[in-house]
Amino acid sequence: MKQSQLFTKTKKESPADEISKNAELLIKGGFIHKEMAGVYAFLPLGLRVIEKIKTIIREEMNAVGGQEVYMTTLQPRDIWEKTDRWDDKKVDNWFKTKLKNGEEVGVGLTHEEPIVDALGGYVSSYRDLPVSIYQIQNKFRNELRAKSGILRGREFMMKDMYSFARTEEEHLKIYEEVAQAYHRVYRRLGIGHITYRTYADGGIFTKKFSDEFQTISGVGEDTIYVDEEKNIAVNKEIYTDENLAKLGLDKAKLVEKRAIEVGNIFPLESKYTDALGVYYTDEHGEKKSIISGCYGIGVSRTMGVLAEIFSDDNGLMWPESVAPFHVHLLVLGDKEEPQKAADKLYADLVKKGIEVLFDDRTGVSAGEKFADADLLGMPYRVVVSERSLKDGGYEVKKRTEEKGKIVTEDELLKLLKAKS
Repeated sequence: MKQSQLFTKTKKESPADEISKNAELLIKGGFIHKEMAGVYAFLPLGLRVIEKIKTIIREEMNAVGGQEVYMTTLQPRDIWEKTDRWDDKKVDNWFKTKLKNGEEVGVGLTHEEPIVDALGGYVSSYRDLPVSIYQIQNKFRNELRAKSGILRGREFMMKDMYSFARTEEEHLKIYEEVAQAYHRVYRRLGIGHITYRTYADGGIFTKKFSDEFQTISGVGEDTIYVDEEKNIAVNKEIYTDENLAKLGLDKAKLVEKRAIEVGNIFPLESKYTDALGVYYTDEHGEKKSIISGCYGIGVSRTMGVLAEIFSDDNGLMWPESVAPFHVHLLVLGDKEEPQKAADKLYADLVKKGIEVLFDDRTGVSAGEKFADADLLGMPYRVVVSERSLKDGGYEVKKRTEEKGKIVTEDELLKLLKAKS
C-alpha cells in the first residue's frame, strides 16, 4: 500500500468527544470512523487489524473442531419466547423492530436460540454428536451508555461458538479444549502474559461458575483477584470466602487488579436445547438431552484492548501478529536518488511477501512522516534518505526501540523475514 493512495489521513488533534485512549489513537490514525456513540466503522488500516485478529481466532477455533457458519442478524420472536428471553424484563438490552406485516423480530445480540434451532434440523442421533459451531459477525446491544471507544459499543464484532455434547463428561472435555485455545489466541495476540482465566458468576446462563478471560489494564471496568502462582483469577462479583474455598484459592495469595474482559465461556447445560425441543437418541433408542456450552470473544473489543496496551505518548505500537503492515517505509526529501532507492526497496519487499506501507508522499516534511509512523505503529520503520544511502543503506528501527541502525538490503531482508 502506498500512503499517497490511502484515502484516510492522520489527524493532529484528538477527537473532542472521546476520552478513551483506544478511540483517540484509532481515530487520529484513521483506523476507525465514529458514526455515532458506540458505533464505529473500520477503515482500511483498522480492517486489516480486525481481519488478522479474526484469522488468529478462526485458526484456533478450527483447531479444536469448530465449524464456521454465518447466522442472520434478524431473529424470530417465537424461538426467544420458548426460552423465556424475549421479555425486556429478562433481557433489557435488545434492539427490536417490526416487519411491514407487523411481526416483531429481534436484532441479534447473541445466538444461542438461532444456533440451536438450526441444529435441530440436522442432529437426532448420538452419531451426530459432539459438534461445535461458531461464527464471527456483528452483534447489537442497546447499551444505556456507550463508552470507552470500541471497548463497549452498541454495534460490535464478536466470535461466538456453541458446543453440543452427549454427556457432561464429553462437554467438559470440549470446554477445557476451548479454554486452552483461548489461551493460545491471547498469546498470539501478545497479551497472554497479562490475560487470566477468571472465575465469574454464571448469570442467566448457569448456576455454575462461568469463565472470563480478563486482561490486566488500568482502564478496566472489572476488579479481579489474581493468583499469580496458579495463573488464574476470580472476579470481584463472586469474591466470597465460600466461593474461594470451593475453588481452592488462598485469599492471602490473591492480588487485586483492574482488568478488561476479552472473552468468556459458559456451561449452558441443556437449558436451550431442552427449551427448543432438540434432543438426540442414544445407542439404546432413548431420548436424551444435549449438553451445550457457549464461548465468546469480542473481536472489536480485543482490538481496543490492544490499542490501550500497546501504545505510548506518540501513538500505537501494534504487535507483529496483528499490525496492518509489517514495515512502514519512509522516503525523505525530494531528491532523485533516495526516491529511486525507495521505489526499488518497496518493490523488493513486496516481492518477498513482506507487508509494506510506503510513505511516498511528496511535499511532506521528515518530521511529519516520523510523527505519522509513530502514530500508526507498524513494528518496523525503514527510512531511505540521502544520509542513509551515504552511510551504506537504510535506517531500520523497531517501533518499541529508541534508536535505529543502518543496514544493507540483504541484512534488512534477513531481519524482516526472520520476524515475519
